[in-house]
Amino acid sequence: MNDMVFYVGIALLVIVPILLFLGTPICTSMGVGSVAAMCVILGVGKVDVTAAQRIFTGMNSFALLAIPFFVLAGVVMNNGGIAQRLINLAKAFIGFIPGSLAHINIVANMLFGAISGSGVAAAAAIGGILGPIEKRENYLPKFAASVNIASAPCGMLIPPSNTFIIYSLASGGTSVAALFVAGYLPGIIWGIACMMVTAYFVHKLGYKGSESYHGVMERVKVFIDAIPALFLIIVIVGGIITGIFTPTEASCISVVYAMILSFIYRSIKLKDIPAMLLATAKSTGLIIFLIGVSAVLSWVMAFAKIPGLIASGLLAVTSNPVLILIMMNIIMLFIGCIMDPTPAILIFAPIFLPVVQKFGYNVVHFGVIMVFNLCIGTITPPVGPILFTGCKIAEQKIEDVFFTLVPYFIVLTLALMIVTFVPELSVWLPRAMHLMQ
Repeated sequence: MNDMVFYVGIALLVIVPILLFLGTPICTSMGVGSVAAMCVILGVGKVDVTAAQRIFTGMNSFALLAIPFFVLAGVVMNNGGIAQRLINLAKAFIGFIPGSLAHINIVANMLFGAISGSGVAAAAAIGGILGPIEKRENYLPKFAASVNIASAPCGMLIPPSNTFIIYSLASGGTSVAALFVAGYLPGIIWGIACMMVTAYFVHKLGYKGSESYHGVMERVKVFIDAIPALFLIIVIVGGIITGIFTPTEASCISVVYAMILSFIYRSIKLKDIPAMLLATAKSTGLIIFLIGVSAVLSWVMAFAKIPGLIASGLLAVTSNPVLILIMMNIIMLFIGCIMDPTPAILIFAPIFLPVVQKFGYNVVHFGVIMVFNLCIGTITPPVGPILFTGCKIAEQKIEDVFFTLVPYFIVLTLALMIVTFVPELSVWLPRAMHLMQ
C-alpha cells in the first residue's frame, strides 16, 4: 500500500506540474496525471472504462445543471443593459463623495455580482462601462483598473454563486440555500474592505466627487428604473431559500427573466442570441469537463487514501484548531494563485473537510472560508482570471496594476482572518432563516 501511494503521488505531483509548466490546459494536465495514477492502481487494461465511468458520474448531477444557466444569465445581463442601470443606481446615492466613480465601481460590482454570480462577468461589464468615464475624469488608469479588479470577486460570495454550488457538490450535499445566505455578510465585508483601501487612495490622489443626481425625484426615478434588475435577486435567492424552487430551477428562471428584461430594454436583438449561447457553451464546457476530470482525481486520491494521509499530516504538525485553520488558509491562498476555484474546491474540499469536522467546525462556515480564499486567488497572478480580465478591459499591463493591488491584498487577507475566526458572520443568517442547525 505504501508503494502504491508513493507511485500515485509521483504520478500526480510530477506529471501534472510538468504539464502545467509546459502550458497544457489544467483539464488535460489533471486528466493525464489521474489516468497515469490509475494505471498504477488498476493496471493499464481497466483504466479506460473506469476513467470514463468516473467522468460520467462526476458530471451526472442535477445540481450542476444550474451552472450553464447561471453562466448564460450572466452573459445576457452583461449585454442587456442591466449593468448600466446598476451603475446609475450607485451613482445616484454615492456620486457626491470624493472619488465617487471608484466607489461606484465597487458598489456596482457588488450589485452585478449578486445578480450574475460571476466575478469575471462583473469585471468585464462594470469595468467596460466605467473605464471610459474614469478616463475622461482623469482617474489614474492603473488605480481605476485595480479598484475594478479588487471588487469584482464579490459576485462569487454574494449569491447566486457557482462556486458555492461546486462546494455543495464536493462536500457531499451541503445545503446550497444555506451556503448562499452564508455568503452575504462576508461578501459585504469584502466590498467594505475594498472601499477602505479606495478611500485611502482617493485621499492620497486628491480626487473629488463626480456629477451625480441631485434632486429626490431624480434619485427615485433611477431607483425605479433599477428595480426590475434588483428584483431578480429577490426572485432567485428568495425562491431558493423558501423552497419554492431548486437552485437549478432558479438558474432557468434567471435566464428567462434576464432575457425578457433585456428585450424590454431593447438592448438585445434576436441576432445576438447565437453569439451569447456560444460564449455560454465555451465557458460551461470547460467547467463541466473540469468537474468530470476532477472526479477521476478524487477517485484516485480516495482509493490511495491520500486525503486521510494529508489530514494525518496536518494533525501531526499541531492539534491546535486555530493553527490548523491558519495552515489551511495559507495552503488555500497559495492554491488559489495557481488554480481556478472550481478544480481547487473539487480537489481540496474532500481533503480538508475531515479535519474541519474533527475539530467541530461548521461545514457551511468552512465553505465560506474556502471560497473567500479562492476569491483572493482570482485577482492574483499567475492564474488570476479576474486580474487578466480587468487588465484587458482597462488596457493596462498586469505588472503595473499588480503593485497597486498590494494594499487590497493586505486588507482582504485581514478580512479573511475575521471571517475565519468569527464564524457567526457566516452562520448567523442561515440559522436565523432556519436553513441550518
